[in-house]
Amino acid sequence: QVQLVESGGGLVQAGGSLRLSCAASGSIFSINAMGWYRQAPGKQRDIVALSTSGGSTNYGDSVEGRFTISRDNVKKTVYLQMNSLKPEDTAVYYCAASNRAYIRSYDYWGQGTQVTVSS
Repeated sequence: QVQLVESGGGLVQAGGSLRLSCAASGSIFSINAMGWYRQAPGKQRDIVALSTSGGSTNYGDSVEGRFTISRDNVKKTVYLQMNSLKPEDTAVYYCAASNRAYIRSYDYWGQGTQVTVSS
């Protein structure tokens, strides 16, 4: 089993920045993909950014160029640097991890951290 703990959420004004962190513990030796998803009230959970142990990254269209995902493969920690935040970025952000190069709903998920961007 893998446990994921997010930190770094909070309230920020539009145009500001936040950095989220997610630390994995437990059976972390086989983790491949680590990423971030978000869910706003009344909306589906969408991908924000994904990183694989091989170095590839993918971003959701709405955050491309503003958010940057990075990771420490030794510590199995993934980060999300969020710049130029907009009110529409307000959501609960979830960290996820998988033993494959992609993440599915049945993989490992954190509890979520709230990000609120005020206008």
